[in-house]
Amino acid sequence: MLRRLAYVAAAALAVVGVTAAPASAGSINPHTTSSYYLALGDSLAYGYQPTHVTGQGYVDDLYANLHATDANLQLNNLGCPGETSATMISGGVCSYPEGNQLDAAIHFIRSHPLRVKLITIDIGANDVDHCLSTGTIDQTCINDGLAAIAKNVTKIVVRLRLAAPFVKIVGMNYYDPFLAAYLQGPTGPALAQQSLTLADKLNRELTAIYHLGGFKVADVAGAFSTDDFTTMVPIAPGVTVPLDVARICQWTWMCTVPPGPDIHANPAGYAVMAQAFAATL
Repeated sequence: MLRRLAYVAAAALAVVGVTAAPASAGSINPHTTSSYYLALGDSLAYGYQPTHVTGQGYVDDLYANLHATDANLQLNNLGCPGETSATMISGGVCSYPEGNQLDAAIHFIRSHPLRVKLITIDIGANDVDHCLSTGTIDQTCINDGLAAIAKNVTKIVVRLRLAAPFVKIVGMNYYDPFLAAYLQGPTGPALAQQSLTLADKLNRELTAIYHLGGFKVADVAGAFSTDDFTTMVPIAPGVTVPLDVARICQWTWMCTVPPGPDIHANPAGYAVMAQAFAATL
């Protein structure tokens, strides 16, 4: 399915090269100097933390760094907690005047011709996270989620690139919060290893789709050492775990009870994510 969708996406994106043209300079107010960073995605883009609904997410951290060198840069964060690849297209989770996050993004791009300098996006985790939330892995659920991502994220990428053919757009891959299962008794390490296999499959799929649209990819998985299941490090006296497990405990709420376990990054984790995005700019 992904190969067929890739062909369709590539054909659609080829149209950009022959038909797209920069917006007319005459449509821009010459007295306005503001440019925009448009952030899209799920709860990670929104900056959700279990201790409070809003907070300093990776978008906020990245924007602060960019704004320090460009005082005219403004942020428009449309991120929506709970957003899936399907609801980003059809709506139903967060409220937007345009009906859904993707249409809201495209409306903003078209309303600010040549003003949007950067777009970031993370989407897809909520399509599959619920498949691993009970301590077991529902493979049918995973397969359905990956199929939905292949279909929907391809549509999202094509529509964004058509609307913003000359804008730098950066997607991201994901860290694997379910590596924390390693700590859940004798069966934990095997479950953590299974989750890692699925996380790698998700990240390969997202990376392939983003590259079709000419998006750069922030290697959040790499920043979290997600595939390092062999380097053992201490996390408590007498307790050693693989480095990727330690990173999840260090940079998310999965090992913090209360308010966790919770899959979202903590402030330190969001800062690491922001650095992964910054590395692509």
